[in-house]
Amino acid sequence: MPGPTRRRALTAGAALAAAAGVSALLAPGASAAPHSHGGSLEPFDEVYKGRRIQGRPAAMEHGAGGHGHDHGGGYAVFVDGVRLHVMRNADGSWISVVSHYDPVAGPRAAARAAVDELQGAALLPFPAN
Repeated sequence: MPGPTRRRALTAGAALAAAAGVSALLAPGASAAPHSHGGSLEPFDEVYKGRRIQGRPAAMEHGAGGHGHDHGGGYAVFVDGVRLHVMRNADGSWISVVSHYDPVAGPRAAARAAVDELQGAALLPFPAN
């Protein structure tokens, strides 16, 4: 009897990978929800390092500088009244136009990271495409 073929080896590998993925999803405590530290989608309004940061569902945001390309998952974030362009990644993390390469747990953390990165500079409005 001949040894395993390449097709059988690839099929077996794919089946094992699928089984591992399913078991990871069904494991107790596994969740696709964003991290709880700073990851809440509840509205917030606070002063962080002397800057006012706000976040709220974009549905409450009619006509306040929103644009048709809402990557923030229906959530609007502001730094000193200027809208901070945020985007939610597939893994549940968030990034902003200011700290694009440093994903964080949620929109509040994205606003705080932007304030840290701005180092006192004003946030300029992001042009709508």
